[in-house]
Amino acid sequence: MTLPWAQRADGHCFGCAPANPVGLGLRFHLDGDGLVTEFCLDRRYESYPGVVHGGIVALVCDEAMGNHVVIGHGRPAVTTSLRMRYVGVVAVGGRYRCRATTEEGRSGTVAGRAEVRDAAGELVVTATAVYRPLPADAAGLPLTTTRHPALPSPVA
Repeated sequence: MTLPWAQRADGHCFGCAPANPVGLGLRFHLDGDGLVTEFCLDRRYESYPGVVHGGIVALVCDEAMGNHVVIGHGRPAVTTSLRMRYVGVVAVGGRYRCRATTEEGRSGTVAGRAEVRDAAGELVVTATAVYRPLPADAAGLPLTTTRHPALPSPVA
């Protein structure tokens, strides 16, 4: 799945921009009502020996949830809060899958949930977040209010 700004020459998102040479280069695909990215991180993202830094894992979750807002709700958004729960270790060199969903929240916000599972399907991380949508023109993104057709309509 190509995100709306992926081909922009000035797009250097650390999480998902293909043009950022030091970024993660995350790629996404739809999975039912969720957005998924699969990742394997090397020692450049290490914290304790053999363990991926928790902040990098939080970035992966935030990217998945935030991009789900973009494709699922038809508008860019900024993160207003992010809560992480680490129930296992994300190991350097391990293969992981992050799946995110979002739903309309209170006061015009969007609530997100994400899970990271290892190659055996074991849960290692959960995340929740709140996003404040922006008008597309305020973010400089080529978006409309059109939602991705494969995703269900948000609850009003």
